[in-house]
Amino acid sequence: MNDGTEERVAEAGGFAVDLPVYSGPFRLLADLILEQKVDVCDVPVAAITDRYLAFAKDAETWNLDEATWFLAICAVLLELKVGRLMPRHVEQDEEDLLGASPDLAYARSLELAAFRKVAVELARRLEHEAGYFTRDVGPGPEFSHLYPDPLGSVAPDDLARVAAQLLRPPPTLDLSHVTPIRYSVEDAMAAVQERMTTFGRPATFRDLVADCQDRIHVVVRFLALLELYREGKVDLQQGPTFGEIEVEWRV
Repeated sequence: MNDGTEERVAEAGGFAVDLPVYSGPFRLLADLILEQKVDVCDVPVAAITDRYLAFAKDAETWNLDEATWFLAICAVLLELKVGRLMPRHVEQDEEDLLGASPDLAYARSLELAAFRKVAVELARRLEHEAGYFTRDVGPGPEFSHLYPDPLGSVAPDDLARVAAQLLRPPPTLDLSHVTPIRYSVEDAMAAVQERMTTFGRPATFRDLVADCQDRIHVVVRFLALLELYREGKVDLQQGPTFGEIEVEWRV
């Protein structure tokens, strides 16, 4: 290994993976993928997630910082993998179009000859028609009385109908199919801070979501709790796996 890889192996530790393309700490694997030294399409994210869940069942190895980092890195890897797997528009060159086929090459030569013949004919016609010009002047003023009156056949009812069409308010856009955003992470963060102030003591996550009516409110409040932890405003503790999450507000 070179360019600092040995130092990163020594610092990585923690959760390790064993894959056909790589064997070692997962943190180092994530760095290698982000540096494009390992192809993300060769990394089975689902298998790594299953192994991490089995690894996290051990309470002694459970770490909230490590779990948060793992979720963030897996989201980045999935986005990179989807981007690699999606088809991309690539302009084909002449060799790709012909495919080394003599029949296609002959057909392309016939098309080229036809285009050249059309181009010569268009150039000849443009040169022949160059001496012709359009008439830009209209009839003289002595013929102005012959012009038809555009409003001669317009009745007041016609004007009223046109005005009604122009002044009619635009139709209201139907947004019934769009799910409204009823609860944001910012609102949930404020609600967590308010409830922690009301309790005046460390509380459990169950206490913080006791007032939630819908499941989406519980999910958003959990995301708000992770955001507060990232900002260093709360401390989180969880004993057994899937146990109660203890929340303590940092003063």
